Amino acid sequence: MVEIKQVTTKKELSAFVQFYYDLYRDNDCAVPFLYFDEMDTLNRQKNPSFDYCEADYFLAYQDGKVVGRIAAIINHHANERWNTLQVRFGWFDFIDDQEVSDALLKAVEGWGRERGMTEMVGPMGFIDTDREGMLVEGFEKLASMYINYNQSYYPEHIQRFGGFEKSNDWVEARVRVPEVVPDKFAKVTEMVRRRYNLRAHKFSRHELMNEGKAHEIFDVLNATYKDLYGFCQLSDRQIDKLVRDYIKIADLNLVTGVVDGNANDKLVGFGITFPSFSRALQKTHDGRLFPFGWWHLLKILKWHKTDVVDLLLIGVLPEYRAKGANGLIFDDLIRWFQRYGFKWAETGPMMETNDGVLSQWQYLDSKIHRRHRCFKKNL
Repeated sequence: MVEIKQVTTKKELSAFVQFYYDLYRDNDCAVPFLYFDEMDTLNRQKNPSFDYCEADYFLAYQDGKVVGRIAAIINHHANERWNTLQVRFGWFDFIDDQEVSDALLKAVEGWGRERGMTEMVGPMGFIDTDREGMLVEGFEKLASMYINYNQSYYPEHIQRFGGFEKSNDWVEARVRVPEVVPDKFAKVTEMVRRRYNLRAHKFSRHELMNEGKAHEIFDVLNATYKDLYGFCQLSDRQIDKLVRDYIKIADLNLVTGVVDGNANDKLVGFGITFPSFSRALQKTHDGRLFPFGWWHLLKILKWHKTDVVDLLLIGVLPEYRAKGANGLIFDDLIRWFQRYGFKWAETGPMMETNDGVLSQWQYLDSKIHRRHRCFKKNL
């Protein structure tokens, strides 16, 4: 017998977050997310997404023990942008028991119908920078802190539930950092500099945090991602949070901008990368920084004690893509990857239909090795 209970207390919210750690503690491919970050994301008072989102969380119990979890989310701005009435499900994890997964999905179905929704989609978060998609290929590959990891039985449960169809796929690639910058990048870089007066730009901390350049980065992101699946524009408060969470602590050698010298050095593109925290997070106690988790993360952040770098966010304004601005980003970042001794780069999720993004890896030794899927169901 499965009991579904809506999360209403901080203790229950902690149990909601804790379930993932308990379920995947002995899995060498899963990466525990930072506990405080998960709690803050799900907190109505701390997550600015609640300015235009509503959500509730549900736990599944068997014999008094937590055996599953799911979040029900409505992003009203995204629904307006895409002219839909969608309820999203996210943070969807469960033991290998169809009765459990069915009960969780039915909880979101009912919650969505009560609020007038006509479609159910997921896994998705509040916004596009949250983790999206269910892993359907690459279960044997190490995950990152920026993507969902799940066992192979998850998509089987979705199919058996009935009514769901594929809505969107994202793929991720593993890229070998070349020992020498490919001639293609070098030639494109030189051509772009001469023909269009574009150049790579390295930011100072003061420039980003005190002169508004960090906000300009996310303005470019808003313009770059505006037509991507499920995206809605980031608000100023959401940008402020992303700046605090990522830009403030980033190694700025691993962040590159592109500016247009013909337009008063207007920012037209960016690349944000971080050394991989995957193995370091696995050494924490359930994503906690204390007592010793902070030390494992600091070794990565400060001394780059990993041979993998994560390509977190890359964006180029539409009118500059054909001008080769992305080549400037890669030309600069690859040189820094080489200096830091990174051997591999892990891309973030890329839509399988985005040929422009996928084609940029053809000049490097790369292989798609994971796939995440978003499912959709009519209510």
